[in-house]
Amino acid sequence: MSAVAARLVRDRLTLGLYAPFVVWGWLLYSFNPSVPLLGDELGVSAAQAGLHGTAMAAGGLVAAPLIPRAAQALGRRTTLVVAALVVAVGLAGLLLGRELPVTLVGMLVTAVGGNLLIATAQVALAAHHGPTSSAALAEANGVGSGIGLLGPLAVGACVAIGWGWRAGVVVTAALGVATALLVLRLPRSPALDRPGPADPAEPVPLAAADEAAAARRGPGRHAGTFFLAALVAATSLEFATTFWATDLVLERTSAGAGIATATTAGLAAGMTAMRFVIGPLSLRVAPATLLAASFVISVGGWAVLWTATSTAVALTGLVVAGFGYGAQYPLSVALLLAASPGRRDRAQSHATLAGALAVGVAPFALGAAADQVGSHQAFVLVPVVAAVGFGMAVLGGRAVRRTPAALGGSTPWHDPTSDPSPTATTPASPTTSP
Repeated sequence: MSAVAARLVRDRLTLGLYAPFVVWGWLLYSFNPSVPLLGDELGVSAAQAGLHGTAMAAGGLVAAPLIPRAAQALGRRTTLVVAALVVAVGLAGLLLGRELPVTLVGMLVTAVGGNLLIATAQVALAAHHGPTSSAALAEANGVGSGIGLLGPLAVGACVAIGWGWRAGVVVTAALGVATALLVLRLPRSPALDRPGPADPAEPVPLAAADEAAAARRGPGRHAGTFFLAALVAATSLEFATTFWATDLVLERTSAGAGIATATTAGLAAGMTAMRFVIGPLSLRVAPATLLAASFVISVGGWAVLWTATSTAVALTGLVVAGFGYGAQYPLSVALLLAASPGRRDRAQSHATLAGALAVGVAPFALGAAADQVGSHQAFVLVPVVAAVGFGMAVLGGRAVRRTPAALGGSTPWHDPTSDPSPTATTPASPTTSP
């Protein structure tokens, strides 16, 4: 039975494993739009404030090699508990720090814990659900970004009533502690134990027979490079926008700091809505085509945001941009894996590394540009990056045009015959991104 026909069972273990996505989603969407406010408090430039994105990326790079080692040494349950507590400890440094080096170290520690937490939860969900793991992972990321959209609203409300942005972000630490306690009480399951040879397959969008065909056909072999570049563009767009949209709204509209911060919830709302529909849609329309279209949609959202002089119009632009952003990361990853027959572990490693570098570079680059020409002119970088992503999606689609069964949406998004590698996790987002 295919993953499309199978039914996702949301048992107690499944719902418990959704909790890490809630933690990560709240962190991303509450802290990222608070970066300009933190920079103002610390008295640093926009580029220096953007270094918190670099610290977040560095945390991902540190966590990557720890993921399989921690699972093997501690088991997944203990790894989840430790990672959730590391998030809480890192946030203490981030929120209590009054100097840039302290807050950067706090962000680094938080990101190490967060990446370890979300990646381990993804592996556990895949191990628990087997043929329906793709559906479970998609829903988990949707839940994370859905809860995350409350983050900017909470931060905005806290700023508006005089509590400051920290009162909204500190919720992440409480969620981390609560998640650690919840995981400790989850029922016993092999999915939470040390990985073993019996672990079910990881979710991939290409059946084994189609992989063999793709490997024999020349064009498909080179598509991975294009889809990896599209993933870098997608990650850059999401994080640059979530970091600096608040600053743009402040500069271009009459919104106060609280309202401007809360508008970022529109981006999260658009992304969440798209993530719940993109899976079924990709079974009917070629994923590469959908990926290219998503970059066009994101430019449309940017155009509305960039020309806005009122808060309502800016919010509309962020929602539309979210429709595009929400599809880009999951489609890029799925297409990258499909275009890498027999090399999934290596492809996912490249995706994790590329994503982390994009998180580190994009917010800093846009912040540095804002220091020189202002946020409004700096945001011209967004459609430039989107154009690159669109081009990579089109080129990738052309490269696999002779393998329509593999990437055209006619095959299931789960391969029950794939190699059950316990370390081949789907790389975590924003927008796994929750």
